[in-house]
Amino acid sequence: MVSFCLSLGLCAFTLSLVFCLLLIPLLKRRKVGQEILSYVTEHRQKSGTPTMGGIAFIAAATLACLLFVKEKDRLLYVTLAIGFAFLLVGFLDDFLKLRHKRNEGLKPYQKIFFQLSVALIAGVFCFVNGYTLLYIPFTGFAVDIGVFMIPLSVFVFLATVNCVNLTDGLDGLAASSCVGYFFCFSLLIILQGEYLSLAFVGFALVGALLAFLLFNTNKASVFMGDTGSLALGGFAGAVGVFSGNLLAVALIGFVFVLSGITVILQVIYYKCTRRRIFPMAPIHHTFQKMGHSEAKISFFYFLSTLFLGTLVLLFYC
Repeated sequence: MVSFCLSLGLCAFTLSLVFCLLLIPLLKRRKVGQEILSYVTEHRQKSGTPTMGGIAFIAAATLACLLFVKEKDRLLYVTLAIGFAFLLVGFLDDFLKLRHKRNEGLKPYQKIFFQLSVALIAGVFCFVNGYTLLYIPFTGFAVDIGVFMIPLSVFVFLATVNCVNLTDGLDGLAASSCVGYFFCFSLLIILQGEYLSLAFVGFALVGALLAFLLFNTNKASVFMGDTGSLALGGFAGAVGVFSGNLLAVALIGFVFVLSGITVILQVIYYKCTRRRIFPMAPIHHTFQKMGHSEAKISFFYFLSTLFLGTLVLLFYC
């Protein structure tokens, strides 16, 4: 198992490295550059950096899984399809931003409609195929929640996809956080001994993201774009929902939750008082305004994810 996962991760790393080396020059020639929000003054110099780099590492992880997992595994194919569906939503969003040369692509209601449609399909798939167990962290118990898996999984997918998307605000931040998340989640699934194909997807994403980080750490040569962040959120939700570890998603992925909560609190408080709780939300922008470098913040998020993931894993060891 260990050698298989290492080989899978190494294959995904190599493919991602090659795809990045091929994709980045193409994006530059096509002038597929990111438009930077005007109020994020610290990032003005990043305007024009190639985006949609998520195509490279998602393609690499997907291809590695298909090459290594020889037996027909429906759960694997559905997981890859869910991630690809969210990638398409992100790609359309990025495409519209580039076409209109502004930092707004799909309308919020359009984005939610597409996300909700994919999440609902995933939830129905869980119920129809009996993936309805809900593991309770730190207790050893699992509860069959039946049809309630549909609304719960929809909530988890929507929350995870959008929180990962919000975390993608600094060089290497979302990618490094996802490395820690998928690594810990894959180990958790292996320890539980079920749905191992989900662990394989996780290790493939870890390898692919490590290669992408060679180009995405500060100062980034390419951004993943919504193409990458929505796909990563889809995969993050899928490994949690399909394995029954929905509650562990918020524990291991707490840095993603932090991004979402700080944005929600900021918006609500501002609408009520016309004042702000944080200098800027998501909170990683506040950390940057406090003088912390992007590399330091990204490393802190990565270590925090590993630490929280280790706490969850300790129960199963």
